[in-house]
Amino acid sequence: MTDTTLFGKIIRREIPADIVFEDEHLIAFRDIAPQAPVHVLFVPKTSIATLNDLHEEEAQVVGRLVFAAATYAKQQGFAEDGYRIVMNCNAHGGQTVFQIHLHLLAGAHLGRFGVPV
Repeated sequence: MTDTTLFGKIIRREIPADIVFEDEHLIAFRDIAPQAPVHVLFVPKTSIATLNDLHEEEAQVVGRLVFAAATYAKQQGFAEDGYRIVMNCNAHGGQTVFQIHLHLLAGAHLGRFGVPV
């Protein structure tokens, strides 16, 4: 991987992260600015800047992220209470690191999007 983003540096262990899961396809680590009691980022080891850059033959990358997040939620014991997964695309969509990634948020009642709890 030649990704020069913050996530690429974490994958290559150039900067530290609180890694909670890793396999040959992806890595997951706790967000440094959590938006919920549980806030874990799932990042593919394949360098794809945005969802707009995803090609049909790479669709399994997103599937792996979703499956890993759901598996993690079950293993950690909060799947039945509920969780949210979010993927942002480009600046207006809230993306700040240009490597696709999935946010897993849990550990509290999250409410509806845009509506304070």
